[in-house]
Amino acid sequence: MAVSSHLDVQLIAASQFRAPEGVAWEADPTATDAESLVEFAGRACYESFDRPNPHTAANDAYLHHILDVGHDALLEHATATLYIRGLSRAAGNELLRHRHFSFSQLSQRFVHSDDNEVVVPDIIADDEELSRMFLRAVDDSRFVYDELLQALEENMASEPNALLRKKKARQAARAILPNATETRFVVTGNYRAWRGFIASRASEHADVEIRTLAVECLELLRGQAPVLFSDFLISELADGTRMATSPYVR
Repeated sequence: MAVSSHLDVQLIAASQFRAPEGVAWEADPTATDAESLVEFAGRACYESFDRPNPHTAANDAYLHHILDVGHDALLEHATATLYIRGLSRAAGNELLRHRHFSFSQLSQRFVHSDDNEVVVPDIIADDEELSRMFLRAVDDSRFVYDELLQALEENMASEPNALLRKKKARQAARAILPNATETRFVVTGNYRAWRGFIASRASEHADVEIRTLAVECLELLRGQAPVLFSDFLISELADGTRMATSPYVR
């Protein structure tokens, strides 16, 4: 029977900063590693390590200036890696369009779960009858998948390599699985790429599922670099879902 899966996003890696030896510069004690790294990269361009401009001497003021003038290439030095579970393959296909990220995705070719985990759209999950109809359709597709899998393995019984036989059978049978099937990702991106993803996908015009993902990513990344993501304002829409916007998004 189909099991409903829910979005889970966790930060599993992030940039650390260590000031180089032989440079008369110390990180702002209020800055995170990512924020210190971005500031250092910017100051290294002009060797302004002595912070000559009092208006941008503090880390937060310097980073806000970078965003104001659009020098966001400096944000490419800091990276974060998130582990994402409970995302539908439909939304996963949209995520993969952000080619500045690095991806590792759960393989349907090798991983065979006995549980039929799917992501049920909220507009369906909120209605008992629609939810029942949806899960019934998913169960039907999984039944056909299992039947196809068994038949394909029987057709390839002459193949002596059992692993190859299973792999070929699964890669053919998976074509019948619905877009709602759960997938999982490890995603690494620099902060410029993460800002671009959030700017486009946290918009009220984005699909609800990937918008939910974008807002959760924003909240996690704020913990790593509050200043670099402080311009995004999270608000609630009439349907109870959330969105995020920034004045820097043009």
